[in-house]
Amino acid sequence: MLLLPRLLKGFVRQGRLTVITPDGKRHVFGPGPAEMPFAGVVKTAPAVTVRFHDDRIERELFLNPELALAEGYMDGRIDFEEGSIHDLLTLFWLQRKELRKHPLQKAIRQVRFKIRRWRMHNPLGLAGKKVKHHYDIPTDFYRLWLDETMTYSCAYWHSPDVGLEAAQKAKLRHLAAKLRIEPGMRVLDIGSGWGELAIYLAKACGAQVTGLNVSPDQMAAAQKRAEAAGVGEAVTFVNKDYRELTGSFDRIVSVGMMEHVGVAHYGEYFEKIRDLLAPDGIALVHCIGRVGPPGFTGPFFDKYIFPGGYAPALSEVFAAVEQTGLWSSDCEFWRRHYHWTLAAWRERFMAHREEVVAMLGERFARMWEFYLSACEISFDIGGDMVFQLLLGQHKSAVPVIRDYITDEEKVLAAKGF
Repeated sequence: MLLLPRLLKGFVRQGRLTVITPDGKRHVFGPGPAEMPFAGVVKTAPAVTVRFHDDRIERELFLNPELALAEGYMDGRIDFEEGSIHDLLTLFWLQRKELRKHPLQKAIRQVRFKIRRWRMHNPLGLAGKKVKHHYDIPTDFYRLWLDETMTYSCAYWHSPDVGLEAAQKAKLRHLAAKLRIEPGMRVLDIGSGWGELAIYLAKACGAQVTGLNVSPDQMAAAQKRAEAAGVGEAVTFVNKDYRELTGSFDRIVSVGMMEHVGVAHYGEYFEKIRDLLAPDGIALVHCIGRVGPPGFTGPFFDKYIFPGGYAPALSEVFAAVEQTGLWSSDCEFWRRHYHWTLAAWRERFMAHREEVVAMLGERFARMWEFYLSACEISFDIGGDMVFQLLLGQHKSAVPVIRDYITDEEKVLAAKGF
């Protein structure tokens, strides 16, 4: 073991990482478990003991830490004798700035940034194929660990104690309140998932909803859910890319879909929203974003989870919006909400892990364990958050004071929604 110690000695300043190589030798880095202030809270840098089952993993980790760690864990070439993949990722995130200082890692990051537009090239046809990679996994898998609303996006937590289902229902209410939907309004839901938002807007607000989805399997499941909810005639799901749609809508909502657009396509995305929006219409975009400057999608996420996906910097979002003539009427930041959502999802996933293995295999289960852990940690102590952007054709599209959102939420809650 020659390469990795050069990287890890300067990297592990808090906590402890013990590496057991295939020859049985133990290599220890870091002083031991410790509490350390991070992002305004105190976090524990844990002690982790990891075993390498072959000699190649050291070189792979040195050259490409994130992807090699994920694939090594997925393939069973890396296992844990103390702690877990979640603990190791926590140790990494707490000290990732030290890792990024290494000259090789800096050079790799520069290359990835330069090729990011190529990796995020999502033209018609190819974009749909990339999205299906994630959402055409059997619905029964998602049903194991999502709440009964089957909502696969950030929930809206009044506190971390309210529970996942209540937080997801609060999110639906919050979206509807912001959009000020009246009975009979034509609403477009771009990236409609399993249909819960479309169903809610039809039932709670009396809207006529068109849901766009490029995943046929997900769309079929959504249509069945709408019919079971008694709103089959008010909700229509269409298997199209957003760029293929024509018409005019009073309201447009896009939740968790902009992440799949790709930075090179932001202009056409917001232009399409503008062109589909009625003169007095309102559009709401809910998206994962990054606090820092423009970046790129990590290699594990790009290869296995969201090919072509990207969480934008706000400078990239507003640079695209300002070219359309649309008014940015409101922007809300959800700083901790996705951390709590992901923590709930990971807990539920781990409770059903054996069922996941029986359904899709151990490698798949490890991949999703890595994914959910990495995301939870990133939204807790990393630079990720969620923003909600309200857009209109003119500056008076929404009330000038935000009180209307809370007032409308109370009305919906009083009606049982």
